[in-house]
Amino acid sequence: MESWSPLIDIFMNSPCPETEASLWLRRNFKASSSISAPTITTNSFLLLLTKPLDAVVNKSFPPTTNRIIWMQTLPNLIQSRILSFLSIERRSFQSVDLVKLARCIIQSEATDLDFWVKKAARQLLDKMSESDYEWVSSFSLDSEGGGLEDDFDSLPDWFNLSNSQDSVLPWLPISTDDLNSKMTWTLTGEVFMTQVEEKEHENEQIIMTEVSDEIDPDIKGRACHLKERILTTSTSESVVLAKEIRDLCIKHRANSFSVLGFIEPWEADDETASTLLSNLLEGNEEEEEDTNWPSQVISSIILPKLLSMEKPSSRLLLNSVIAFCKVHHKAAVDALLIPLIFKAEGINNPICDAIAKILKECLHPVHVSSLYHKLLCREETNERGFICLPCHRHLICDELVWTESTFILFHNILNHNVHLTQDSIDQLVHQVLISAEKYAKSLKFGNFLLCFVTKCAQLLKSHKICLIGVVRCTNTLVTKSVLSKLASL
Repeated sequence: MESWSPLIDIFMNSPCPETEASLWLRRNFKASSSISAPTITTNSFLLLLTKPLDAVVNKSFPPTTNRIIWMQTLPNLIQSRILSFLSIERRSFQSVDLVKLARCIIQSEATDLDFWVKKAARQLLDKMSESDYEWVSSFSLDSEGGGLEDDFDSLPDWFNLSNSQDSVLPWLPISTDDLNSKMTWTLTGEVFMTQVEEKEHENEQIIMTEVSDEIDPDIKGRACHLKERILTTSTSESVVLAKEIRDLCIKHRANSFSVLGFIEPWEADDETASTLLSNLLEGNEEEEEDTNWPSQVISSIILPKLLSMEKPSSRLLLNSVIAFCKVHHKAAVDALLIPLIFKAEGINNPICDAIAKILKECLHPVHVSSLYHKLLCREETNERGFICLPCHRHLICDELVWTESTFILFHNILNHNVHLTQDSIDQLVHQVLISAEKYAKSLKFGNFLLCFVTKCAQLLKSHKICLIGVVRCTNTLVTKSVLSKLASL
């Protein structure tokens, strides 16, 4: 048990348990000339996991259970991590024992067996299954009747269109007429371009830069009247006002964003804005999805307020925004978070705090990691889409502006155990190299560096030398601590 205590500690405390456990295993069980040696040694870990504990009393196991194993006494999260690690390093353990462990978990009588534990056990069992490769013998270089050469030059039977004159793909219910009515095909070499693909490409970059002025004068007049009421309405009347705004926008869904531009709901006070935000989204969900209504609401009510925020927002407004973002994730990212982070002058401390709170409370860490990959690697991902009204477009920049608050934001995100990809790490290192001279005496920048090196140590080894050179140019209270962390990489 003592020899495996460091490995158990990794599973319990590490933010990247599978990776660190694999590194630990390779350090302590280096490949030797004997293939069986490491297998026999590491098998003691499986013996520990499958050790029977007949006398254990645990509410997770019903009284009818006569036998449980030691691993089942661990928390569900630790069990799933161990099973994932065993799937990765399965070649270092005896396959028979791995299969036995996986089956023991799957067939467990535990009443509250965690979904992810069972899923990890099934994944391990699937990877340990042996495949039948007898079909390989059917391939022969000397085979007659055309052999492989004919097979490579011919279409498979399921792709043959000869038996289906009125269908493009026989297994799909799409006729040639239906397909031709929706798209036009153009052949250039071996590349097909369709109107559908072009339309999808346009949808990827959702930047609202124009609001149509071609609106019926009556609608425009009603919108202007609602604009006046927003500035004078009381809290008790704001619910009725929200219903009227919604009815006007949904009724003219093609110009709903233009109508909101005329109403200018961002001019309302925080209490009225909170009421509008919650009540404008009550109604037919299909209508909201068709018109991208949630994104339009958040970008026209909340985004302008936060973009111009110089002091912390009211608790009422922030709580309403968080409640909205918990339900409408995509709208929160496209119409609020991305435009805020790309503020033209760079984010300040109040905006940084608001963004960090929304990310922590509303998005899963994996989604936050994906968002920051999208922000840091925009040229690679080719995604620049966000939603805003044209009158606010000048407040948003096309490139990320790095301020002290930007580094504080990344500091907060890393402290919440959001793990960035290697590409994101590389881009962050690039920004550190560029910004180090400007923020050489900034303690906030130094604290970010310390957190960055501590949390992402495994992904920073290739940047160790350049980071040491840059950190030596800084002069803060944490400079020596950062250099010490880098030296230990």
